[in-house]
Amino acid sequence: MKFVSYSQDGREGWGAVAGDGVVPLAERTGHASLADFIGSLDYARRDALVQGLKPEIPLAGLTYLPVIPRPEKIVCAVRNYMDHHQEVLAAGMHRELSQEPPIFLRVWRSQVGHEQAIVRPRVSETLDWEGELAVIIGKPGRDIPEARAYEHVAGYSIYNDVSVREWQFHAKQIASGKNFEGTGPFGPWMVTADEIPANQPLRLATRINGETVQESHTGHMIFSTAKLIAYASTIFTLVPGDVIATGTPAGVGWSRKPPRYLKPGDVVEVEIEKIGVLRNPVIQQA
Repeated sequence: MKFVSYSQDGREGWGAVAGDGVVPLAERTGHASLADFIGSLDYARRDALVQGLKPEIPLAGLTYLPVIPRPEKIVCAVRNYMDHHQEVLAAGMHRELSQEPPIFLRVWRSQVGHEQAIVRPRVSETLDWEGELAVIIGKPGRDIPEARAYEHVAGYSIYNDVSVREWQFHAKQIASGKNFEGTGPFGPWMVTADEIPANQPLRLATRINGETVQESHTGHMIFSTAKLIAYASTIFTLVPGDVIATGTPAGVGWSRKPPRYLKPGDVVEVEIEKIGVLRNPVIQQA
């Protein structure tokens, strides 16, 4: 099953994707947000709640919001594919392979939904793409063992961890280049965990104006989804709606010779097997 967050007539809503439309569920379930729903007892009976209901809102023309518009935490993995780690080294940035997952946090205001614009900020032209698998937490937990990590997963989506490279490299802490508003595409929807077997490798591709610039699969991750969940939950309690962006494979723009960056008018697509396509145009900050 797929769940989507959207805006209609100035009001936020969420619902189940059915065919080419959406079944609105906020009022029917009494849960104001998708995060509230996946953290409730109702989530376990989601099939029964949707059964027999017909879509009321067409997907065509839908104003998509980030799947979880305001997650408490967006935990992002760094250099979590070996080929990406190697291209970082080849580009002249000397980084040791970490023994534990290197992570940073994004803020929710940096996010945009499917078909919404990525904003190139006025202060830099070094805007770069990073297609990633996103994991959405459904069950709260602290000190979660790897062996039970998938019990805490509500579903999966797509993240484009767009980076402002110039600002990312201001210091060893990279968060300044990862949190500009309008640089965190997240969507188009969440596919529930029962639709994708735990730890199944999923093909991932990123395209710029139709040209494939990243192509890999999630089986190449250095630290598995289970390891990322266990590690993050050692630091803080994971809660329903938290998002873990699992890192990007090789093919980013800044490591190319010469570097290639996103510019206004570009269209970025990230496609992940069994989930779909996250598509966003690029505009210049006004």
